Amino acid sequence: QVQLVESGGRLVQAGDSLRLSCVVSGRTVSRYAMGWFRQAPGKEREFVAVITGSGDSTAYADSVKGRFTISRDIAKNAVYLQMNSLKPEDTAVYYCAASGYGGLYYLQRENYYAYWGQGTQVTVSS
Repeated sequence: QVQLVESGGRLVQAGDSLRLSCVVSGRTVSRYAMGWFRQAPGKEREFVAVITGSGDSTAYADSVKGRFTISRDIAKNAVYLQMNSLKPEDTAVYYCAASGYGGLYYLQRENYYAYWGQGTQVTVSS
């Protein structure tokens, strides 16, 4: 069984940086595309970033492009989300997810993800 556990979320100030981690057990991360999604209070969950199973392609939401970077460490079976220049509108619960699909078009849609973590709260104060 695949399990995903996120960590690293906390309260930070606008302009700060933060790195979220997602440790995967049960399967190697190289077998899945790994994505990050987030859900702010009162809003629907939205795509943030994804890295393909091969590791050679990434995609980002326009709202985070140039500020966030997704990466993975196969040896640690983990995926990371480096978040720089954080803004109050980045406040949300961040979820890590794993997908067996390929194709960045599909990987930006949560319906194509089979496994999800429990989420980690990121709060950015102004």
